[in-house]
Amino acid sequence: MKLTLTVLEGSYGIHRFAPDAVVPDTIQESRFYSVSRTDEELSIVCESTIDLYALKSETDWRVIKIVGPLNFSLTGILAAIAKVLAGVKISIFALSTFDTDYILVRNDNLEKTREVLQLAGHRFI
Repeated sequence: MKLTLTVLEGSYGIHRFAPDAVVPDTIQESRFYSVSRTDEELSIVCESTIDLYALKSETDWRVIKIVGPLNFSLTGILAAIAKVLAGVKISIFALSTFDTDYILVRNDNLEKTREVLQLAGHRFI
């Protein structure tokens, strides 16, 4: 399966909060953001320019979008990308929405990520 990918503008942070924390309104200023809550934590991904007072934060990530919409019957989309990147020791943080998938890679790995995914037959626009 050959995928079409695009890199979103800006640098992003991944933040961990207590499970009962309130979602900060300021994340709505981000061009792209994701909120996930479980019994163990509240996780927020948003632009690094937004100051959040989290328990833990990882900054300087870039977002790569798999151009969709993707049909729910498709299988192995994230696995195909993860396998290629794991082969060159690039870690990812994955997110999914109704229409598509996203991966985050550290900014200093962005160019190598682009190179190895293109060598694997994927296309960046």
